[in-house]
Amino acid sequence: MSYRIGVDIGGTFTDFTLIDDSTGAIAIHKQLTTPRDPSEAVLEGIDALLARRKVAIGQLTAVIHGSTLVTNALIERKGVPTAMLVTAGFRDVLDVAQETRYDLYDLRIRLPEPVVPRHLRAEVAERIRYDGHVERAPDEAEVAAAIDDLVERGAQSVAICFLHAFTNPSHELEVARIVRRRHPTLYVSTSADVFPFMREYERWTTTAMNAYTQPIVDRYLSRIEQGLAGRGFNGLFHIMTSSGGTVTADTARRYPVRMLESGPAAGVLMSSFHGRTMGIDRLLSFDMGGTTAKGAIVRGGAPVKKYEIEVARIHEFKHGSGLPAKIPVIDMIEIGAGGGSIAELDERGVIRVGPRSAGADPGPACYGRGGTAPTLTDANLLLGYYDPAYFLGGKMKLDVAAAARVVQAGIADKLGIDLTRAAWGIHEIINEDVARAFRVHASELGFDYRSASMVAFGGSGPAHATRIARKLRIPHVVFPLGSGVMSAFGMLVSPLSFETARTQRIAYDDLNEERFAAVLDELSGGASAFLRAAGVAADDISIVHRLDMRYVGQGYEIEVEVPRGMPSGEAYRALPGRFAEAYAKIFSISYLKEPLEIMNWKVEATGPQPAKAAGTHLVGVTPSAKALKGRRRAWFPDLGDFVEAAVYDRYALREGEEVTGPAFVEEQESTCVLGPGDVARIDGKGNLVAEIPVAAAARTGTDG
Repeated sequence: MSYRIGVDIGGTFTDFTLIDDSTGAIAIHKQLTTPRDPSEAVLEGIDALLARRKVAIGQLTAVIHGSTLVTNALIERKGVPTAMLVTAGFRDVLDVAQETRYDLYDLRIRLPEPVVPRHLRAEVAERIRYDGHVERAPDEAEVAAAIDDLVERGAQSVAICFLHAFTNPSHELEVARIVRRRHPTLYVSTSADVFPFMREYERWTTTAMNAYTQPIVDRYLSRIEQGLAGRGFNGLFHIMTSSGGTVTADTARRYPVRMLESGPAAGVLMSSFHGRTMGIDRLLSFDMGGTTAKGAIVRGGAPVKKYEIEVARIHEFKHGSGLPAKIPVIDMIEIGAGGGSIAELDERGVIRVGPRSAGADPGPACYGRGGTAPTLTDANLLLGYYDPAYFLGGKMKLDVAAAARVVQAGIADKLGIDLTRAAWGIHEIINEDVARAFRVHASELGFDYRSASMVAFGGSGPAHATRIARKLRIPHVVFPLGSGVMSAFGMLVSPLSFETARTQRIAYDDLNEERFAAVLDELSGGASAFLRAAGVAADDISIVHRLDMRYVGQGYEIEVEVPRGMPSGEAYRALPGRFAEAYAKIFSISYLKEPLEIMNWKVEATGPQPAKAAGTHLVGVTPSAKALKGRRRAWFPDLGDFVEAAVYDRYALREGEEVTGPAFVEEQESTCVLGPGDVARIDGKGNLVAEIPVAAAARTGTDG
């Protein structure tokens, strides 16, 4: 018998999923994260889950891990002192940034501080021209003096970022060799390796973030590897990336910036997986945990992807207020809304929930671990949405009196309202914040969610999903079995993959079939090398090419996928037509006779999907006629008061069984709240699918 385990670290809880690949049996586990050293929770949780299932560590063939470690290090500025070597005259690129203001009328606007301070940046007198020709080579003595000085100033890592390195990386490679020779323990990142795109600010910022987090990721992964090895583990240890694939630990060490949003990406991947199995190709993925909520759009059975993410925003919803990272990533909207989000009054005297979080230590007041601030979990407990005796399946008891004290003192007394109204205000503000974020995100992508479905998961997501769906007029909400740990499930369906891209500006008319094929082959070989190094056979690697194209003279590119399975010559000839279709889809018109140019060349190499045993099932699920556990008083504003709502055992519900709201469907890791009029049924795949009456009457639309 062989087993694999998926691990997802969140701000409050760390989630685990164990699958028996021979029988398809799946077991899940959830425990508090250890903020001081997240690897402790990872190792302790693996121990606990294996012990509970009586599985020996030697039977474990793979551990797939996702973490917000890199994101948190950037937000909290907990990376290492990082230096930067730049082309002479360009020391201030990180400060000049894009010369844009995310709020034109805010006279007190704040911009994110670069991760590399100015005193740790040094100039190197070298220059490569825009076409790749060398104008001035770097001087070894100058480089040596500069890096020696930066190390004396405390630098533990260095980003090497030269102008036009994406066209010719030779100078960065030469300087990297000099640096490593003089300081072998110094971590080194080069921009041509991390992100070989044009536009130096984004390329240099991405490289700086990679260097800034590289030492902490290296040490973190080493602690887990050593801890697993000490327990007798000799299987594969893979890391989830932000693009929805996995890489080896060595690749993650080289490119830690690709771990941004690795855990949430797995959840979106699992949403699209559920959508495909249910025949739903258009949906919203909604994930709410203990610290944040994330939303993503799935089209055609696959999540929408992009090559840029913004982190450490000063203002949560305002693009341009954070640091841009140019990496392949699933396109997600994120807001500071989760079970541990702290509720307080803002400067206007209005309730604000998040982005500050109580986290895992001390956590919400109802956890009984010393929390003193009112949180969303406290409010949901007071509204009757959670059973204080059944949190985490009864492994963790909640303190209702503590929740009442902090909500009363922090919100109700200050506003002069009763406790229930204060708790409902906290709950409803989160609902509206999430709905507003979805509206913005969907409108930016031209997606009409009114005819789509929602997949809701995370520890807190099922408690809010139907209310948010009402606001968005979404007709169906899907609650997968084990939704409280679904991102950990996503780790188990993620294949090994590697995506890369580079800028190579070429006019279409200057290309020919041979040159086109040569560029694609070179990119394919580079991306495939990471998979072959991980043991994937060449015949098992699938390749997808995408190009950023535009009309000559434009400043904006459109992504066009190279036709799959088509000979390179035919694919080359098909590009103008493919571009015209993509352009017309966005702008309703195209100019067929205008010259085209290719700006960026992208490649995605993917290994085989992890093998799944037939009859995958969650252990402990025993459908019976006794699914109704009892009743619980809870607040439903539609009914104007606390009412007795039915409480169902999620694991006992049988296929086809129907639950009508107001009601609760409880799992060990989450609770689904069904409002008055909601009707939910268990489908043939074990999903709880809720129909929302208000949304069902909405106009059916389609997205572009």
